[in-house]
Parts: sequence; structure tokens; C-alpha cells
Amino acid sequence: MRKIYLEDTPLKEAQEKIAGRIRFKPTIEVISTREALGRVTAASIYAKVSMPNFHASAMDGVAVRTEKTYGACEQHPVRLKHHVDYVEVDTGDPIPDGYDAVIMIEHIHQVDSETIEILEAVAPWQHIRPIGEDVVVGEMIVPDRHKLRPVDLGALLAGGNVTVPVLRKPRVAIIPTGTELIEPTAKVASGEIIEFNGTVFAAYLQEWGAEPVYYGIVKDDYELIRTAVSAALEDADMVLLNAGSSAGREDFTVHVVEELGEVLTHGVATRPGKPVVVGVVNEKPVIGLPGYPVSAYLNLEWFARSLVYHYYGLLEPVRQRVKVIMGRRIVSVMGAEDFIRVTIGSIDGQYIANPLTRSAGVTMSMVRADGLLRIPPGDLGYEQGEEVEIELYRPLEQIQNTMVATGSHDLAMDVLHSLVRKTNPERFLVSSHVGSMSGIMAIQKGEAHVAGVHLFDEHTGEYNQPFIEKYLRDKEVVLIQLVYRQQGWFVKKGNPLGITSVQDLIKPGVTYMNRQRGAGTRLLFDYLLKASEIDRELVYGYSREAVSHLSVAAAVAGGTADVGLGIYSAAHAMDLDFIPVSEERYDLVMSASFYRSSQGQDLLACIRSNEFMEEVEALGGYSCRDSGKILYSSFSLGE
Repeated sequence: MRKIYLEDTPLKEAQEKIAGRIRFKPTIEVISTREALGRVTAASIYAKVSMPNFHASAMDGVAVRTEKTYGACEQHPVRLKHHVDYVEVDTGDPIPDGYDAVIMIEHIHQVDSETIEILEAVAPWQHIRPIGEDVVVGEMIVPDRHKLRPVDLGALLAGGNVTVPVLRKPRVAIIPTGTELIEPTAKVASGEIIEFNGTVFAAYLQEWGAEPVYYGIVKDDYELIRTAVSAALEDADMVLLNAGSSAGREDFTVHVVEELGEVLTHGVATRPGKPVVVGVVNEKPVIGLPGYPVSAYLNLEWFARSLVYHYYGLLEPVRQRVKVIMGRRIVSVMGAEDFIRVTIGSIDGQYIANPLTRSAGVTMSMVRADGLLRIPPGDLGYEQGEEVEIELYRPLEQIQNTMVATGSHDLAMDVLHSLVRKTNPERFLVSSHVGSMSGIMAIQKGEAHVAGVHLFDEHTGEYNQPFIEKYLRDKEVVLIQLVYRQQGWFVKKGNPLGITSVQDLIKPGVTYMNRQRGAGTRLLFDYLLKASEIDRELVYGYSREAVSHLSVAAAVAGGTADVGLGIYSAAHAMDLDFIPVSEERYDLVMSASFYRSSQGQDLLACIRSNEFMEEVEALGGYSCRDSGKILYSSFSLGE
């Protein structure tokens, strides 16, 4: 009987179930100490020799008998004879018998080749490292179940341990499933999906100290999946099945685990990440991870990482946390624990967090995330301006050096990001594509340092400044020219539908892809419709929204739309034809505090650089003739 509904097991309960059932029995291997970085010791390790194993000079200078130096002072210097009262020593040299102190070379006056003069007496054992000062034979250097660090390796070798007993790394089998999957390639046919989750799993497992074993793609066939899991269990300590963990027609994971062993959990009360299978087969954990990347990566951490540290007997590391102010309202649903990826910026002395897309299939939301917001299952979310705690994916120092950009999407911002990293490695630039109007409102609310805008005012025929004067009249801001760019129609090669103007969009069978509300491109499109007296309801697809020019171009290239409005560089990137409509100005709005800061001036220097202009114009459809020009300021620039 096919199981239709997933469970809603609380995450912590599901983790405790599997941890309580698994008793790993790792074997021991002896390896070279020099190759033991990051490995976990299988026993306490003791020093076999002392370090140093002789009394050693701690300084370059001379070894002396302390009684010979008594009474020495500036008024009554003491002279010592070579090989009678002193001998030369260098740092690390053994101290000859009969000598019990070292005088630094800087404190010696050479009278002649056989005589030195000193102005200060020395104490016994001054500047001498006694036997065992660092390591004493028989002393414990590191305990059992200790993850070896670089300094540990040095202490082990100093103590005479050239090999160390360590726990064998847990072997984790990775089995991606899906008839539509193909191995990574530059050529992907319609209906095919590149298998990349396995590579991500393997990298995470290596980072956590496990040994990943990639078994290759298995088609959506029950017998093939069962055979692959059975074979993996012969060799691996843990098995990860990717995709097929839900309750669909070809989701076989839960049934395979049920047949071979026991399912402990099928579904956790989280968003994303619900459709996970947690089971035990032959006393080994088998984890069925969802196919959607974000869900898969979160479950990998919740279960696989926990089990790897359980295998070693180590405490699972906890990420740094920070209190932030929510830049936007976040809505949750009772009963499920929500995990929201966010970006974070330090703006005017406060950390501001803004949510990224909540879709479980958007890998880039994990790439761009600075941290993770957890919303407990009993909460309905957080209001804008409310303080919350974020689990950080990046060091706080990086976030403090991050320039937060928002507003309209443009490829010139990507070029600027790369140039910022190249010229100022300590700086970071993160941007979110929310549209020009949302960018202006982010500046107004103090949620961003800079916003990209290209808003055309049909009443004045001007770009951007009328909107700034209207919505930011109470804020100190500066408007800086970034680029001029060509806007036009995206169509397939050869323009099969003959699209030349906005009137052609209401032809029967033509599907349009629009930009989101508040985007400058959408305002331009609305202006074109109004100028041609076309009712937007006549445009099939007007309500379909994309958040970037590249997303619009991808829709046309993929056949889900016939035409869209956007910039030339996006059409070129997707190998589409481009019919020019107009040249527009794409500017940056900066807050006064950011403009005056060293970060703001660094960004402005990048914008005005020849390298930026050359790279942007090479994309096609751009002009940088006024890049970096100050167009408007509501405060004195002091220049």
C-alpha cells in the first residue's frame, strides 16, 4: 500500500531518534603525524621524549657562571675571560657543564678577542630553557577523541610521536536518483538536469571530516535503487539517497528503506526540508534527502553532519549568532519551523537583515545568504523593525565590511562587485534584485547603502531625480550616474513572430514576460502601453513577473514567453535577438553616510575607473560616458 502523507515530526525529535539508534564502531588506523591534520585521535597520546631533552640556550650570546657576574654595574664593570668565565652559544645550543646562565649578545661589550665586559649581574638559569620546558616525557599531549590542529602536530612531533592512532573516517555513500539527471556537462538538452547536489554533499562531508563515496546516478526504478542501497551498505557507514524522498509516484526512498530496514521518520515539521526520510538498515543510518537543493542542504546538515560528529564523539560546532533588525516583514505558518535565508548589512551602526527567496529549489539563495533565520513552529513571523537572532554563514567581520546594494538588477553591478573584490579584498558588495522603487524605499528606511534605479518620469521626461525628490526629500542622499544602457525587446533568433513595437504584443498567440512591480523596466513598459493607448489586459502574460533581466531572457530562451523587455546584455547572454526601444540612464542612489565613508569612496573610485568602464562596455548595449558623475545631492558634498 503506497504511503501518501508525510509526517510532521519536530526536527529535534527526528534528530534524537536517529542519534539514539545508531552506535558507530569506528576502526583505528595509524598514520603519519605530518598527515594527521583534522583527524580525530583514537587514544590519548603521550610524550615519548622531553622537549628540549637538554638544557638549551634561549638566546644568542654567552654562557656564564652566575657567581662570576656578581657585583657588575655601570660604575664597576666586570670582565670575563673566554673559555674560563664564558663560552659563546647560539639559540638552541646545549649549555656546557658548569655554566648556569646566558647573557644576550646585545648586553656584552667585546674588549678584545679573549675578553668581554658586562655591566649587570645575571640570575641563575637566566635565558636557559631547562629540560622538558615544552614537553616532559610521559606528559599527555592530546586526549582521546581530539580533532588535531596544526599546533597539535608540532607538539606531537616534539614529543617523539612520528605516527598517531586515529579513527578511520566514516565512509558516506552518495546515491543521486532521478531519470532526468545527467552528469555535469556544458550541454544540457530539454528535460535534463545536471546532477550537482552530489558534489555539494561530498564537499560538505569532507569539510566535516567524512570520506564521501559517490556512487553515480541511479534512475527512478525501485529495483535499481534498492540494489544500489544494498551495495552501498556493504562498504559505507552511512548512506545518502538524494531525491525521491517525498510521497510522489516515483518517490521510492521510503519504500526501499522500509523493505531493507526501518523508517524512523518520514517528514519533519520544517519549511523548507519537510520531505526527508530517516531510517536504519543493518544498524547503519540511511538518509533520504529531498531533491530540491535548499531542502537537501539543510537536511544534510541537520542529520548527516550531526551523525558524523556523533561517529567521532565530538561536539557539533555551533555557528556565531548576531542580533539584527528585520528590514522586511516575515510571515510564517503555525506548526512548522521556518528557516529563512537572509542577507545582512551593517548600516549606520545597526545590522539589518532582509530575506532572500524562500523557494526550496533556488540554490543561489544559499550562495548569497549571510545567515539563517529560524522561526519557531509556534510563531507567525516577525514584523519589520523587530529584533531577531540570526545564525551566521559568514564571519561578522565580513558582514561589517559589506556594502549592501538593492534596487534594480543590472549586470554592471556584477562587474562592480568583482572589481570591488579585486581592488579592495577586504570589501564585499552584495545586491538584491527588488526593483527600482523598492530600492528607493530601502534607502528611505535605512536598509541599504546604495540602490540601483532607472525610473522614467513620464511627466518631466527625466530619469530618477523626480522620484528621489518625491520619496527621499527628508533623507540626505546623492545620485550618481552608473551607466547608460539599451532597453529593448527580447525575442528568439530570427524574430519568428515579427515583434518590432509594443503594438505587436497584442497579436494573437504572443506571450509576454513582465518585470515585478516597482521595477523601472515595468514602469517603462507601462509608459509604452499608455503612449500607444493599449490596455494592459490585452497583453497576454502581463501579470507574469520576473525579478531580473536575465530571468526574462531565460523565459524567452526557454520558450515560456515569446517576448520580454530588458537590457541588451541579458539578451546577448541568452543568445536572443534584441530589438532596441530606448536608451535609459541607470543610476545609483547613495545615503549621505555611506557616500562619506571610506567604503562609499572606494566604490565611487571603482565606478570611475577605466577597468570598470571597459568591462561594462564589453558586455554590449552600454555606454559609460558619464560613469561616476554626481547628478544630484541633497547635502553639501564638500568637494
